[in-house]
Order: sequence, then structure tokens, then C-alpha cells
Amino acid sequence: MPLALTVDVAPRADHITVTVTGELDMETCPDVTKITAALSLDGKTLTVDLSAVTFMDSSGLNALLRLRSRAQTEAASLRLAGVPDQALRVLDLTGTRQLFTLSPPPHG
Repeated sequence: MPLALTVDVAPRADHITVTVTGELDMETCPDVTKITAALSLDGKTLTVDLSAVTFMDSSGLNALLRLRSRAQTEAASLRLAGVPDQALRVLDLTGTRQLFTLSPPPHG
């Protein structure tokens, strides 16, 4: 059964946008982590566009928290864009919403 996730990366000189589509859960998070681990964040802004995420569980949250920690280590900034209501509930229930910069989905 194919994983219900796609990840697209759009690098620019000082900004990277990672668009996640589908379910961000225990089955798919290793793929997201593998893709984002290959990115050089050094001082850049990383936007993770979650507007097409249909489900996020605690594994998805943990992946985002690890990415946040890595961004801080690499003097980068992390922004979550277009966070769907279900994922916002996960952030609120865990008390982690304030750890992230949230923005509307990017226009493209």
C-alpha cells in the first residue's frame, strides 16, 4: 500500500518551502524527516506548508518539534503555514502551539 503522503521542496536563496500533502503520522514521518534532513537550513527561513495535510498525530508533532530544534541549531527560522484545524488541535492539546510561528498558506 503506498504511503498517503507527498513532500515537495522549493528551495530559494534564503528561503525553503516544504509542502506536505496527505497524512503526517507514524507511517509517513520518517519520509518527511529524511527529506528535510537533506536540506541545508543555515540561516534560512524554512516554511512548512501544511495546508494540504489531512491528518496529523503525535508523530507528526514530534517531527515538527525536531525540525524546530534543528532550525534553531542552524540559526534558521521555522514557520508553519496553513495549519489545518485538526493539526491546530494537536498543537493546542499538547501546549505546543506557542512554540511555532504560524502563518496563512503561501500563495502560489
